[in-house]
Amino acid sequence: MKLAGKTVLITGGSKGIGYGIAQSCLKKGMKVMITARNEDDLDGAVSQLSKISRDIDSCLADVRSMKDQEKAVKALVDRYGSIDVVIANAGVGHFAPIEDLTAQQWNDTIDINLTGVFNTVKASLPEVIKSKGYIITIASLAGTNFFATGAAYNASKFGLVGFTQAIMLDVRRKGVKVSTIMPGSVATHFNDRTPTDADSWKIQAEDIGQIVVDLLNMPPRTLPSKVEVRPSIPK
Repeated sequence: MKLAGKTVLITGGSKGIGYGIAQSCLKKGMKVMITARNEDDLDGAVSQLSKISRDIDSCLADVRSMKDQEKAVKALVDRYGSIDVVIANAGVGHFAPIEDLTAQQWNDTIDINLTGVFNTVKASLPEVIKSKGYIITIASLAGTNFFATGAAYNASKFGLVGFTQAIMLDVRRKGVKVSTIMPGSVATHFNDRTPTDADSWKIQAEDIGQIVVDLLNMPPRTLPSKVEVRPSIPK
């Protein structure tokens, strides 16, 4: 894929991994629309990203809402004419032993991390099929490795990996590529945490952005359908 001029929709793009991916895409001359639930966060992100390129826009949208995802797709198509790449990145984590995990925490995790990706993919797929584009979901090593206190998060990410691999088989003969990226420890604002120098050993958000660019640059005949990535030297 020649990246310059291609369009990309990134959910959860106002901070963390989504923001890092937006940076990488803009540096390659792509036209980017980011979505998030917080308008102030979106405005701040667009203000900073516009220093890289003016081809940046945003849409206030909640992945839990199919209507919101349809709105974001329409906004991007109205602005740029097509959708070439979709990055389903928005995610949340609630961690607790099962006896302490609340129904609300369970529902929130599944609704955002799994159903939210379904909504994003479903809403954007007709446009991605038209462009013979690329769908990338951001899962986690928690989609392969289970751990104590991870009942909700593991369930959502195991489900996301399975969902992504299944739709890859559904659409690849339509000319659409689908991959999932499964990071380990990443220095992000996940769960409202602010990264510090103590997180320097972790994967950085821009590193995931580089992986996205590398995937988009793969020869058309080749599809890395699942990419696991972890810190080189864990703390």
